[in-house]
Amino acid sequence: MPFDRSIEHAQSLDQADPLASFRDRFWVPKNADQTDTVYFVGNSLGLQPKNVSELIQEELQKWRELGVRGHFESESPWMPYHEMLAPTMAQIVGARENEVIVMNTLTVNLHLMMATFYRPTEKRHQILIEDHAFPSDFQAVESQIKLHGFDPRESIVTVKHGAETGLLSTELICSTIDQHRDSLALVLLPGVQYYTGQFLDIKQIAAAAHRYNISVGFDLAHAVGNVPMQLHDWDVDFAVWCNYKYLNSGPGAIGGCFVHERHATDTELPRMAGWWGHDKSTRFLMENCFDPIPTAEGWQLSNPPILALAAIRASLAVFADAGGMEPLREKSLALTGYFEQLVDAVLGDRINIITPKTQSDRGCQLSLEVKLDGVSGREIHDKLESSGTATDWREPNVIRAAPTPLYNSFADVHRFVSVLERAIS
Repeated sequence: MPFDRSIEHAQSLDQADPLASFRDRFWVPKNADQTDTVYFVGNSLGLQPKNVSELIQEELQKWRELGVRGHFESESPWMPYHEMLAPTMAQIVGARENEVIVMNTLTVNLHLMMATFYRPTEKRHQILIEDHAFPSDFQAVESQIKLHGFDPRESIVTVKHGAETGLLSTELICSTIDQHRDSLALVLLPGVQYYTGQFLDIKQIAAAAHRYNISVGFDLAHAVGNVPMQLHDWDVDFAVWCNYKYLNSGPGAIGGCFVHERHATDTELPRMAGWWGHDKSTRFLMENCFDPIPTAEGWQLSNPPILALAAIRASLAVFADAGGMEPLREKSLALTGYFEQLVDAVLGDRINIITPKTQSDRGCQLSLEVKLDGVSGREIHDKLESSGTATDWREPNVIRAAPTPLYNSFADVHRFVSVLERAIS
């Protein structure tokens, strides 16, 4: 049976979508003609939930009327405000509540985690990362190595992407860990690779590292809120992420951090310490000693910015109402499957999808490579932007398009492919 390329088919898929109504809970940017933008760039910045303004205004009113008493009074006092975010955040990443904390931003949290989990010795000082790591991860790794007095040229081990596939091989990652088992101090990899959209086998990689007592952490910037995870059961040591992409919490939103329970409860672990990570029952005794909270909160440094947390709280409420990651994942697979089929049917070999074909190996994002002589992918991307669609360009030749299940539709996908076909033609 031939694939149905009609808009009517896309609309019928939307009519059958149990999550279709959640689009109305977001502000979708408008084009000049007041039509909705086809917003496929939630992998860079998610849309604003409509309940954000209300929750931020609630905190502004509290500040206005209560002043400092807002720390302790009202239904959502500021002192424990961050604790309200833990239950839903833990569900999203597959953790226990005492293993997650919303704090700081991604790279700050990465440095805090490496202060604990990168403890190099003369024999074991290497960090394994991918050769196409996001620049901030590479820069953080390089600076940590230098801070410990080692040479990055000797202490960084990279895993290369496949020459033919452009993807990371789990087998190669595990064999590289095995090869460097006596010199590796840390494995740091993405959950979902930002360029290709590949979802790595976190469980298998963690097991490979732990076979040799090597710490393993993951940058989940493109994974959190995108793919279902079980960080506790997968035995990951730590993970960090941002909340402004698939978690829709606003530009520069406060990030998140996971510390496995066996580490979170170990108050003897070395760390960068701050007053807000000190035991809550004795914090205000103001003594110059540090007694860390025996949860992920023990890595906090300072009191959190409440207005920023209010935006995250608003977004997490939408995730909870949608039923969490499982129904979102089901729709995500349907969206990207339809997207892939439509691109193949309409554009053929003019577009190469470099994201894995196997659905379990990818999230929302499809990375599109333009395969036309004399036509630059950047030119096509610019035409897409001027035609009322929003995607993301990454050098040297990839358009990243991420239909997200909370606010994107099958009709969005159909419209995007139609615009892309016109742009290429």
